[in-house]
Amino acid sequence: MFPELNNLLNTTPDRAEQGKLTLLCDAKTDGSFLVHHFLSFYLKANCKVCFVALIQSFSHYNIVGQKLGVSLTTARERGQLVFLEGLKSSVDVFFRAQEEPHPLQFLREANAETLQPLYEFVREALKPVDSGEAAWRYPVLLVDDLSVLLSLGVGVVAVLDFVHYCRATVCWELKGNMVALVHDSVDTEDEENDVLLNGLSHQSHLILRAEGLATGFCRDVHGQLTILWRRALRTTAQREQILTYQYKIQDKNVSFFARGMSPAVL
Repeated sequence: MFPELNNLLNTTPDRAEQGKLTLLCDAKTDGSFLVHHFLSFYLKANCKVCFVALIQSFSHYNIVGQKLGVSLTTARERGQLVFLEGLKSSVDVFFRAQEEPHPLQFLREANAETLQPLYEFVREALKPVDSGEAAWRYPVLLVDDLSVLLSLGVGVVAVLDFVHYCRATVCWELKGNMVALVHDSVDTEDEENDVLLNGLSHQSHLILRAEGLATGFCRDVHGQLTILWRRALRTTAQREQILTYQYKIQDKNVSFFARGMSPAVL
């Protein structure tokens, strides 16, 4: 995890809030560093993590995790991490018998109208364990990333339904957290992706949006991060707090600074 980002979010693994949906969004840049942060954050918080990884392989996440001080291999062996490797599992779908259930069953369907098998996988992975097993603090669902489901032919309504049921189970029933990444295709007309992004934005308690610089590539400033907290009050009104920083990604860390205040510029 990145200590500077924890400071900006005013949190630590020991006192993380529960029952929250965090939306990660990237536009004209790669926001995967946010996924790696929250994965290592919740593993260090001693949470039970279900990671639906639709972008990269297990070895990729494990290599980055080791740089951040966590071993995904160890976490998986001791039952703390349940890892669904989308790249590998997608091949397995086509070699299974038609009646055998699979989390990515929608890949065999021409028009996927439901992600129920994937939801059942998440629910089974994060269900409370017996007292004889290791006791984790609370469950966490991490998805990288939801936009892939749209590109694979899943309808936006099915994806939003999947998020709704996962929130109901993980955030409300089990008092855990959910973190999901969605790409923002700002330069192309993608109505379904826009609907997905807007729908999740209204449900999220915390939104982290990484954007590329409007001026283009810069060696010392890699992008801009906007942090938006949405806290529901007793009334229907909501209080929002927005902070914006620029950042530079390093080998084992990410440094943040106010806009125009990069040490390299000064």
